[in-house]
Amino acid sequence: MFKELEETYKGKRVFLTGHTGFKGSWMLKLLSMLGADVKGYSLAPENDFDLYHLLNGDTLNDSVIGDLRDREKLLQAVESFQPDFVFHLAAQPLVRLSYEIPSETFEVNAIGTANLLDAIRVLEKPCSVVLITTDKVYHNNEWIYPYREGDRLGGYDPYSASKACAELVIDSYRNSFFNVSKYHEHGKSIAVGRAGNVIGGGDWAKDRLIPDIARALAKDEKVVIRNPHSVRPWQHVLEPLLGYLLLGSKLAVNPVYFSQAYNFGPEVTDALPVSKMVALAIESWGKGDFELLVSEKNPHEAGLLKLDISKAAAELKWVPKYNALKAIQQSIAWYKQYKNEPSSIIPFTEQQIIEFIQN
Repeated sequence: MFKELEETYKGKRVFLTGHTGFKGSWMLKLLSMLGADVKGYSLAPENDFDLYHLLNGDTLNDSVIGDLRDREKLLQAVESFQPDFVFHLAAQPLVRLSYEIPSETFEVNAIGTANLLDAIRVLEKPCSVVLITTDKVYHNNEWIYPYREGDRLGGYDPYSASKACAELVIDSYRNSFFNVSKYHEHGKSIAVGRAGNVIGGGDWAKDRLIPDIARALAKDEKVVIRNPHSVRPWQHVLEPLLGYLLLGSKLAVNPVYFSQAYNFGPEVTDALPVSKMVALAIESWGKGDFELLVSEKNPHEAGLLKLDISKAAAELKWVPKYNALKAIQQSIAWYKQYKNEPSSIIPFTEQQIIEFIQN
């Protein structure tokens, strides 16, 4: 599979938003290993130990530090680069933070997406565009049935609602400016990737399960969990990233057909409650314990959410490579490696990527 992706991306210009973030840094490393010429656009990393810095990200791309809400700066970055591919990963990605900064969350996730699509409009060359939203765009009925791409969109919390808004923005631009019936005129193909609850090494975000676990275990502290019974479609970060790359390669070959939305998640039977995830992570680390922090002040978070991935399997030939246990083991192995031998984290990350692609 690596060779097939290399044939698509080697020497191609790839514009990557969110390249300094957790998923974006993994994507940047992947694209660099595939031989792509990458230009990144994102906010600056928050810490010098962020994954982007640990991977020497500045050596892997032409990095532009900017805000999605800065329309003119974003337009100039896209227009000057003339990309062949665009992967839009930049976002305000945290549910709990969205309760603290709701309007900013809507601005970044919805208006920021519109700004990027405006920039793509001015390109006078074909371009394959993959826009990343989330599994939380679906109106959550808290039922056992997995959500399919045609199901109703919605969102209880500001983060989820902002991503559903972004999907409406995307659909409007696709209909109004990038209509597939007129592809021969504009040359832009627009697809959406929906994935959530991604885990892996190098995520230091606040109020995310695996980073919270890794921080606590590294300090020999108890892991504190808020919603032990919440069920999520956990997946290793490389799973959806490979899906996005496959979707991009399909767009380049058949831009009209693949201008759609696709779910990327684990097998339905592999979704696990938070309590089980914590137990498996502690087992992988080798020691530790956890405690519950139940509070009526905790903001609402969805309790049950599963994705139907049959469309991606049938049309993109994408299927999960790791089950939840393997995803947890790989994630914890990364954090243990960083704790014990931080200077080796670049080759260790590269080896995890190679192992995943060859699996």
